[in-house]
Order: sequence, then structure tokens, then C-alpha cells
Amino acid sequence: MIVNGETFNLKDSITLKDFLTLQGYDITKVAVEKNGDIVPKATFSEVFLYDEDTIEVVRFVGGG
Repeated sequence: MIVNGETFNLKDSITLKDFLTLQGYDITKVAVEKNGDIVPKATFSEVFLYDEDTIEVVRFVGGG
């Protein structure tokens, strides 16, 4: 699987929510695209990731 241009080897499928949590993302402050489609935040725990997927994760950062 490719996440933000970096390759990850998945042994088994995993939910998007679990993957993001394991990688240290705050799921309340990210937007995710899977294979070119935006994933609604409400479905993070229902969407499974597989080794052939391409994921883009964007973090929201506050500032001024």
C-alpha cells in the first residue's frame, strides 16, 4: 500500500481507522483519499485497506 508516497506492506487488511490510529494520526483532524476517492470520516471504521491501495492523508493544522 502507498500512503502519501511511502510504501507500507500490509500482511492483512485493516480498517482505515485502525491504520490511522496505529500511525499516530488524530482521526478528528485528517482528511483521507483512498484510490482517488475522498473517504467520509463517518466511514473510517468501515473502510478496509488492502496492499494494492493508494492512500493520501492530509492533516489539518491551525495557525495564524
